[in-house]
Amino acid sequence: MSAAAVWSVDPRTGKRRERVATEATAADVDRAVRAAHAGREALADRAVRAAFLRTAAGLLDAAADEVVATADAETALGAPRLTGELARTTAQLRAFADVVDEGAFLDARIDLPDPAAVPPRPDLRRWKIPLGVVAVYAASNFPLAFSVPGGDTASALAAGCPVVVKAHPDHPATSELAAGLLRRAAAEHGLPEDVVVLLHGFDAGVELIRHPLVAAAGFTGSVRGGRALFDAAAARPVPIPFHGELGSLNPVVLTPAATAERAEELGTGLAGSMTLGAGQFCTKPGLVLVPAGADGDRFLAALAKGVAETAPAVLLDPRMRAAFVDGVTGRAALDGVTAPVPPGAADEHTVRAGVLAVDADRLAAGGHGLLLEECFGPVTVVVRYADEAGLAAVLALLPGNLTATLHCADDDPAAAGLLAALTPLAGRILVGGWPTGVAVAQAQHHGGPYPAATSAATSVGATAIERWLRPVTYQSTPQHLLPPELRDGNPLGLPRRG
Repeated sequence: MSAAAVWSVDPRTGKRRERVATEATAADVDRAVRAAHAGREALADRAVRAAFLRTAAGLLDAAADEVVATADAETALGAPRLTGELARTTAQLRAFADVVDEGAFLDARIDLPDPAAVPPRPDLRRWKIPLGVVAVYAASNFPLAFSVPGGDTASALAAGCPVVVKAHPDHPATSELAAGLLRRAAAEHGLPEDVVVLLHGFDAGVELIRHPLVAAAGFTGSVRGGRALFDAAAARPVPIPFHGELGSLNPVVLTPAATAERAEELGTGLAGSMTLGAGQFCTKPGLVLVPAGADGDRFLAALAKGVAETAPAVLLDPRMRAAFVDGVTGRAALDGVTAPVPPGAADEHTVRAGVLAVDADRLAAGGHGLLLEECFGPVTVVVRYADEAGLAAVLALLPGNLTATLHCADDDPAAAGLLAALTPLAGRILVGGWPTGVAVAQAQHHGGPYPAATSAATSVGATAIERWLRPVTYQSTPQHLLPPELRDGNPLGLPRRG
């Protein structure tokens, strides 16, 4: 039986564009992982891999027109959005090259011997080494920044780990194009091309997480899919770290003072954030707690106006469109839920953005758990609270999130308490602004309590590299046997402690 074909599909029409590849068999996965594993030593030279990352960024930039056009044809995300995403992706590759050059990620620490200590202390020298082959599962909604050339791949390669990427079926041609550019960059620096390998197919993803030479995995996607892979990673004879970003409501709280002060501004801002990219951002604000009363009504009117004026949008694929339509239909049918702007199907290929609303007391009373789950697409749920107790009751129900946002007034008496209540719920806390958009920076954290993520690590920012490393301590080891990074005199000039 021949392997299944992998097709690139135009989500605007539902028609096949081109046959891109074939789905990988178990034997293909085994060959891919073994080929990547064989490239580990070639990545050991930090200078070479930093140069490799910069060259990869340069090749992607040089191919920008083709990359953006291909990604748009497969995702309908639009050239402006994808041009910005490509810029973010190449900047991320260059940022990790800088991380590699600087060397602090190795976390080198030295404790010299002290025979007078109790107990006596031997010579101890600690640093971090790469785990090995990393499996990367590409995301549907970011065909570049969270897919083949994205943050998981960039940080793993920066750590010295070869990567095997399982392409997302929504953008296989973009994945092939990006993988080819990364492999070309590797070859230009004398590295085996197979330090980056691309696979297609659902079964390939399952085989990949089970392969004994895969040392860790990174995933961005649904709770259902991510949890299945997380469980498979834990059930292996040798369990491996699985760093998954799964799903998030990204709650927003408006205080009474903030709502009284700028209700219309907040409503308009939320409309723009929740419909950005057709609501297909992992940081889309999906649940907003708003005071009951006239000020809250002004906010809701501005939000409804902004959302109602949003043009129908194409989602990433028919399956996601169907899930969105079913999801908003089920939520709107719940007792006490109204639809100030009804979301749903617009035509055969597009959906309408919408707003649902419910009272806090009704939500807190139970039976509305669906409203506390992410609905992927352009919809948000407005929860009207009458007092602090009602607000607190809803916050107590919320699962873990990537972000939580507080809008308050200057010297707002409610601000400190609400900030303290939101902090345990998310990995990034915003005071003002909107959560869509994740800056790539040293201090960034993109993760959060489960189900937002399956680990305490971040998938964005410089510290994302830490996911693919493990510490090793050398005790009483002669200088000539130590790695240069840990020898006396610090010959490589690394940041070190001790």
